[in-house]
Amino acid sequence: MSRKNLTPIKVALSHIVGGGQTIGTLETGKKCLVWGGLPGETVVVQPTKSKSSYVEGVTTEVISESLERVAPRDPQSYLSTSPWQIMDFSAEAHYKSALIEEAFELHDIVLPNAIETYSDGHEYEYRNKVEFSFWFDTETERLSLAFFRRGTHGKIAVEATSLASTAITSVSQQIVKALNELGVGGRVLKTLLVRSSQNGQIAWQLYVKDEGFDTRALIRQLDEMANCGEIIYSNPKSPASVVTRRLYQGEQIVLEDSILGVPFRYATEGFFQINLPVYEQALGDMRAWVPADKPVVDMYSGVGTIGLTIGGADVTLVEVNEHAVREMERNIAELGRVGGVKAVLAASERALEYITSDATIIVDPPRAGLHEDVVRKLLEAAPERIIYLSCNPVTQARDVARLAEVYGVRHHQGYNFFPRTPHIEHLVILDKK
Repeated sequence: MSRKNLTPIKVALSHIVGGGQTIGTLETGKKCLVWGGLPGETVVVQPTKSKSSYVEGVTTEVISESLERVAPRDPQSYLSTSPWQIMDFSAEAHYKSALIEEAFELHDIVLPNAIETYSDGHEYEYRNKVEFSFWFDTETERLSLAFFRRGTHGKIAVEATSLASTAITSVSQQIVKALNELGVGGRVLKTLLVRSSQNGQIAWQLYVKDEGFDTRALIRQLDEMANCGEIIYSNPKSPASVVTRRLYQGEQIVLEDSILGVPFRYATEGFFQINLPVYEQALGDMRAWVPADKPVVDMYSGVGTIGLTIGGADVTLVEVNEHAVREMERNIAELGRVGGVKAVLAASERALEYITSDATIIVDPPRAGLHEDVVRKLLEAAPERIIYLSCNPVTQARDVARLAEVYGVRHHQGYNFFPRTPHIEHLVILDKK
């Protein structure tokens, strides 16, 4: 169906589904998946996609309002970044716990305790990493930061996002100001990635489409702030901001953070947790389930923040990203743990020999969950305990169901790593029956 035929529709909304949208049923029997609406509301929806069995869309008018609705802090852009800004924060915790329960019920798994989702109470300014796009206003000939509109390829201009740390907001606005003072147009720019450590240290990367971009002019304009940044040519044929060639590199571009008292270094474009205070709570909870007398194998280990903080003296870290492994090896060396910690550059499904019966296995996979070969090896080796932290309870529940012939759920806990969004982290401790 063409976009011009997607006329607005009215729908009564019933409940929130796994992706974070609220669902209703049209008179035709089609399901309607809605952003910007809450359970119990009747809304007008502008469809963005129509299939034979369902419609997706965005709320344009609220006819009857839920008592859980609140005004979003970013009224123009919240749908792009954090679509749950419209609900009371206590309601968010309830819905996240309900989504975890629903994911496990789909696989006939009854979790042993009431589901709770931990939060440190910080709704905003928790993100230590933000990637902005750019918008160029042809009338004013000015650049702005931007995000993509949800459900479309269009962009919306923004000054900032309430999710970002104050340091990120300040630096990103200074960079846009400098670009405008130089008269840089939007066609040569791709994205701006800005990260901040817990102590306010900043690193930034400007991705450009023009290999001849005038780096010297921008560096002069930014003055001292240039020292913590990079300007990167990224192949314009790729929609993603990938490093093709570094055009400029400051001297202070590697960030440092401490997790549970253990110092870590990481590259600006590398993987590192977004919400460190909540992550530390999760790690502290996980540590209680790590036996002191067993070796630990940390699959999907990133730069090693789990294994190096709670893994004990004998740890194997398995990670497929070579840049993350490079930072991991540097962290191992700087911590003086070369003898007791082994870094393995490999996909987890290619490092199955490290899953042994005498080890405690920690897994923190991507949203797709565990590779089927990893599940098969876990069932074959049957280690006493598996500690499974997941960013997607749906695939986690699927994996737990696969492991259920050998393992039972000993403990579980939800974590609100990403307040005002539908994203949930969930910890499951699996013990051999």
